[in-house]
Amino acid sequence: MSESLKKLEAEVSRWPDVSVHPHRFGDQEFLRGSAEVGHVHVSGVVDIPFRGSVRDALWAEGLAEEHRWVPNSGWITFQMRGEADLGHALWLMRLSNLRHALKTSTDPRKLFEQESEELHLNDHFKSLLQPFVPKTAKQVSAEPVPALGERGESPNPTEP
Repeated sequence: MSESLKKLEAEVSRWPDVSVHPHRFGDQEFLRGSAEVGHVHVSGVVDIPFRGSVRDALWAEGLAEEHRWVPNSGWITFQMRGEADLGHALWLMRLSNLRHALKTSTDPRKLFEQESEELHLNDHFKSLLQPFVPKTAKQVSAEPVPALGERGESPNPTEP
């Protein structure tokens, strides 16, 4: 594996809730929960799922290529040829990760604004990603979760 690919893997694996797993053909894939953020081939090819208008905009602006083996599949390809391509590969991975992170964020609007700024997204890309921002934030319960009794039963006899 090239030094650039090692750096890409090291960076992406540090992101919250992202894990690295073997991908078929001896490559590495990055998952956020069960959703694939993307995968990297040992040849330096980075494949990332982007469907519809986001994928089309990436192609139109020359930021990615059509997937070479499965065109029109909802995947884009970016070829890392060396260290100079690392930043762009990370940008694409962050863009993919953002779509998934918004689903579980307690403040998706704030996350979208922060990441849009850090990724230097233009108005066009912001409008394309806007549908991924949930209308309501994920609710996090402030109530403590009751402990189970010794045999796994609920401590409250009125609850199952």
